[in-house]
Amino acid sequence: MASSNVNQGLQDDDVLNQAADWLREGKNVALATVVDSWGSSPRPPGSQLAVTEDSIFVGSVSGGCIEGAVVTEALEVIKTGNPKVLEYGVSNELAWEVGLACGGQVKVFIEALVK
Repeated sequence: MASSNVNQGLQDDDVLNQAADWLREGKNVALATVVDSWGSSPRPPGSQLAVTEDSIFVGSVSGGCIEGAVVTEALEVIKTGNPKVLEYGVSNELAWEVGLACGGQVKVFIEALVK
C-alpha cells in the first residue's frame, strides 16, 4: 500500500492532535520524533511525524528526504510494538554531488502509541 501524507503543513502540536484523533477513532498509530541532528538537517530535534497502520501520515522529520523509509519503519513498530532508533545521513561528498552545501545526519525515535 502506498503511503499518503495528509498535510505536510501541520505544526508539531497539530501532528500530536491528529495522532490523538486517530487513536480515538481506533486506529493504530506510531510517532516518529527527531531526537538529534548534525550538520545540514532540514528539520530540528523535536520535529514529528505520525503514521497510521493504513500508511497515512502527517508531519515531517526531514522535509521529505527520508519520510518514505520512516513510514515503512513506523509500520513495523505498529506491528511489533517494539520502538526503534534510526539514523540517516549524507556525507559531505555526496551532499556536494547533489547540490547541498554540506552533509548531515538525523536520529529518529519511533514508538507505537497506545490506544
